[in-house]
This record gives sequence, C-alpha cells and structure tokens, in this order.
Amino acid sequence: MALDLQGVILSIIIGTLAAIVYSLRVLILMERRVSRIEGHVESISSKIMKEELRIEKALKSRRKKR
Repeated sequence: MALDLQGVILSIIIGTLAAIVYSLRVLILMERRVSRIEGHVESISSKIMKEELRIEKALKSRRKKR
C-alpha cells in the first residue's frame, strides 16, 4: 500500500525528530566524557602543582644552607 502525501510528510517529520533526539543523546554522552576528562586534568594539574611547590621549597632550603 503506497503512502499518500500526508503519510510521507509525517514519516519525514518523525524521522527528523528521531534524528534530533539521537543527536542530543550523543551530545549529552560527549559532554559527560569531556567533563570527566576535565576532572582528570584538574586532578593531575593539582598533583603537579603540589610537586612543584615541594621542589621549590626543597631548593629554597638548600640555598639557605649554603
């Protein structure tokens, strides 16, 4: 049975809405991944800062001893 014009238009609209919903789902998943990556980067950078401060403190104490 062939679709009439209304059926075709309705199918196109439903397909477009399904594509939009799928795209939003993918965007949300990507946003979560990026957020998780940013959290890891912040964690690593704070560890690096702590290590740099410890090294600077050690260097300052060596300079004072000389």
